Amino acid sequence: MTSRLALLAPAAMVCCLLVLGCGDGEGGSADGRASGAAAGSLEVVCTTGMIADVARNVGGEHVSVTGLMGPGVDPHLYKATEGDIRRLTEADVILFNGLHLEAKMGEVLGRLDNATPVAEIIDESELLAPPEFEGMYDPHVWFDVGLWMRVVEGIRDILAEADPGNAGAYEANAEAYLAELEELHGYVAGQADTVPEAQRVVITAHDAFNYFGAAYGFEVRGLQGISTASKAGTADVSELAEFIANQEIPAIFVESSVSPQAIEAVQAAVRDRGFDVQVGGELFSDALGTEGTPEGTYIGMVRHNVDTITEALAPDA
Repeated sequence: MTSRLALLAPAAMVCCLLVLGCGDGEGGSADGRASGAAAGSLEVVCTTGMIADVARNVGGEHVSVTGLMGPGVDPHLYKATEGDIRRLTEADVILFNGLHLEAKMGEVLGRLDNATPVAEIIDESELLAPPEFEGMYDPHVWFDVGLWMRVVEGIRDILAEADPGNAGAYEANAEAYLAELEELHGYVAGQADTVPEAQRVVITAHDAFNYFGAAYGFEVRGLQGISTASKAGTADVSELAEFIANQEIPAIFVESSVSPQAIEAVQAAVRDRGFDVQVGGELFSDALGTEGTPEGTYIGMVRHNVDTITEALAPDA
């Protein structure tokens, strides 16, 4: 504990010491500890719900997982609360996405020696770096199920290193979960094949679906860019509306962790150009759905997204 606290910036360390015996403060964990975790289990803190879901599947009964960011939470804008800092300093293992996804938490996470950016396990040659990302890699790797399987393998190894006595269980759990993800990868590819090539255009509020597009053959356009911290201007809305009207794209999509206002503005601008584009549904981009629902798991979220996309773009398929 002392060594981890020493790594925090002085202000954050003081904040942590003040709240160790207090409540969570505002806006902290939505997930809490994994139910049924055994006493003395490995304490794992994860930033996003996608990472927490992997940790629970791989760790099983041997881990107690806390997810900091719940349904509808935007990781690009999320700031660590006092309760979060307490959880982080008490954790045995900290798993975060990295690649600047958790931009507002970067300083805190960077000072913790047991924190691992799991997306950075993936070889740089497989990461996307579109020019508009200004030299940064796209952090939304979970939308390529094949790449996310690499992250699962990495988390398996991290847990085994932290808790070698249960390494065999982590290996077995990961093998079973990877088999489910292999099946999911095939399902997404099969659903994508139901959409005619000319209609394979996914338009959302921000550039979260580039890995999905690259893996499964869709053109992807986001109004805002890599981060929801960037703002779309009138020219951005006008340019995207012109593209949609000219191409007669049947549907655009809102996101669970992003305000729908920007997409609604695009829809109105398209109508001004004489074409009626529909909002095809809500996609889960940077956060899972509500715990206890199918979309509250990574597999359920991915299935929901691809089903929503394909039904909106090819309703007669």
